[in-house]
This record gives sequence, structure tokens and C-alpha cells, in this order.
Amino acid sequence: MTTTILRTVDTWWVQKPSGATPITTAARTTAELLADLDAIATAEAGGDTVPVDSLELCSPVTRPCRVIAQMTNYASHVTDSGMDPTRIPLTFFRKSSASITGPWADVVKPGHVRFLDYEVEIGLVVGRDTPVGSTITDLPGVLAGLVVTNDISARDIQLPQTQFYEAKSYPGFTPVGPALVLLTAEEWQRFGDLHLQLRVNGELRQDMHVAGDMIYPPLQALQSLTRFQDLSAGDLILTGTPAGTALSAPPKPIEMIGSLLPPALKWKAFFKRQAANPKYLADGDIVEASVATDDRMIVLGAQRNIVKGHG
Repeated sequence: MTTTILRTVDTWWVQKPSGATPITTAARTTAELLADLDAIATAEAGGDTVPVDSLELCSPVTRPCRVIAQMTNYASHVTDSGMDPTRIPLTFFRKSSASITGPWADVVKPGHVRFLDYEVEIGLVVGRDTPVGSTITDLPGVLAGLVVTNDISARDIQLPQTQFYEAKSYPGFTPVGPALVLLTAEEWQRFGDLHLQLRVNGELRQDMHVAGDMIYPPLQALQSLTRFQDLSAGDLILTGTPAGTALSAPPKPIEMIGSLLPPALKWKAFFKRQAANPKYLADGDIVEASVATDDRMIVLGAQRNIVKGHG
């Protein structure tokens, strides 16, 4: 059975049907908490509860940490981007952990950004230090649990620069939580049953199950990552997003014409077309992202973030 961990500014909690019980621990970071399993078990077994709604929740993944993201990892998103899912390699990019924010925090749109996009994703939380070159045969050997994440992206920064770091690393661009859900070995087998949804102002934009759409599953991603880098307890790995983001590929004839233009003209024309796209996030928009199995046996929870214009 899953264990649901919540975090406020100065306390860790275990969520139960009756409310949340504080965890008696000296842990200040996610890594330290995951090393104090006895304290988690004690809180889960008993103790007074308070209403979850009374808590001002923070991200259950603390910073600093590594934030690593898989790129174009859902077939539907790859197709929507004008590419062939059968020819997509397993690739990663990094985000600054300074971009991590809470599940209810405002997302501030930088003043120079015009095209702000959303990407609901499942986040993998590393449970133990894993040195480069480690042999990984199962998920419980490395991972502690899962979180809901949203990979907020400044598309007009990302695309012309052909790199992702700045465009995805502004403060508040990685809402995480509300919960860190610890899974049993049997529950990890149900990863494919997870259902991702994202709404903007109540309109369903992204709606997809992992199974049948994710290209490279977590075990394959971990095996690839540890070929070239260490992983540490508390690190966060984003696993990609399905179709439904504001950004999509232009029609083929327009794409072919654009490819013949000098880069400056190509991007000017591209973003002129994007200016007519109403799906990009604007001041006051409400973004709600959730992940759970349809039978609610595994519930990562739902986050709700309001977009605020800079200044």
C-alpha cells in the first residue's frame, strides 16, 4: 500500500484517510527523510492528525538537487511535434532545481517571455545514492516514489536557442507535488496504469495513460543515466509529457517553406503564427495537473497553480 508524504515549511507529514500525522524526524531534506524510514513508519502507524486542507504545502522534493528530464518521451507528443516516434532516441536535459516550487504556488511569467507552455509529467524521486556504472535491474532498487510535476517552458526562449536549460529553469517553472508517494515493489508494476491529466481554466488539455504512449520507461531511463552520471537520493527525474501542449508542429507545407528561410526570418515567421495561438498561458490562468490510476489505488494528487504576469 502506498505511503503518501507531505511537506510544509518546517514539518514532514504522512497523509491518511483521517488527515495528516506529523513525522518526528530531524530531516531537513528529501534525502534525509528517505533515510529515516523508521520515523515514517511510526507516523504511519499512529499519532494525531490534522486536516490536510489546513496545511500550506511545499514541494516534497527539496532543493538543491539534480533535476533531469527525458525529452519527447510520449509517442503522442512526438507525433504532435511533427516527428516519427520510432526514430526518437533516449535523450535528457537538465533544469535548475531553483525552478522547483510548491503545488499551489503562483507561476510567474517573466516579462520578456511571450509563449509560456505547460507539460504535465510524472516525476521519479531517487531513493538512494546510485554511483555511475551501477547495474540496475528494478525500480525499487533505486527509486523511492513518484510526484506530479509540471515542466513549465518558455517556448520563445527554448526554440531559437536550441537548448532547454534557460527556457525551463526560471523560478517557479517546476511545480512539484502535492505529495511524494512511496510505492511497494508490487505497486511499481502498475506504473503503466497511471493517468496524466492537465487542465487550463477547467479545459482538459492533456489526457493520457502511460501504457501504450510512453516510449522509454523508467527502468530504461535509469540504466541509460547511470552509464554517465551519479544519482543521489532526493534527485528528481521528469519522464516526459503526452500530447496537448500549446506548442505543436506547423503544417508540413509551412514547415518546408520555413526550412528554406534564414534562421532569423524563420523564427520571426514561426512566432508570428504562434501569436494567434490562444493556448499559451496568460496572466490569471489556472493550471491544474493530476496523476493517478483510474481505480485510485495509486494517487499522486493534484496541483493547482495560477499564472502571474511579471510585475
